[in-house]
Amino acid sequence: MPGNIDKCVMIAAPHTSNWDLVYALAAYDMMGIPMRFTLKDQLMKFPFNLIFKPVGAIAIDRRPKVAGGQRKSMVEAMTDLFNGRDHLNIMVTPEGTRSLNNKWKTGFYYVALNAKVPIGLGYLDYKNKVAGVGGLVYPSGDIKKDMKIIMDFYRDIKGQHPEKFSIDAEYA
Repeated sequence: MPGNIDKCVMIAAPHTSNWDLVYALAAYDMMGIPMRFTLKDQLMKFPFNLIFKPVGAIAIDRRPKVAGGQRKSMVEAMTDLFNGRDHLNIMVTPEGTRSLNNKWKTGFYYVALNAKVPIGLGYLDYKNKVAGVGGLVYPSGDIKKDMKIIMDFYRDIKGQHPEKFSIDAEYA
């Protein structure tokens, strides 16, 4: 990991295949980067927890702490995960789908900003048969500027199905 960072939100892009998670987890393991990913807490109950927990899944519970209370946003729940740990790297797929989407979800940006952690530029480049971390972006609060840096990085990286990947047109 660049700079031996203890915590980061790691972008996993392009995300065009169901195999991307398997390959990404294997690549991070080979690089010595302990990587986690989030799942709804309902998927982390027996028997599925026997599969997902050993490969790095963390349950996200967004239920209100008080009956009738307001439900946490995903950004709040993930920020809480970072605030409760000394070491945590969470992989996210901001495209939100394995289909073509030219609008990325920006929750990962706000998690990193609120948790005061960098954004890792993780990638699987199928064309060149390489995986890695292309650097870190420290969120400045200027999302347009920071997202342009992120989009510039991913512009030429090819997923397993290149026709299903697009950078976010708003920040390109």
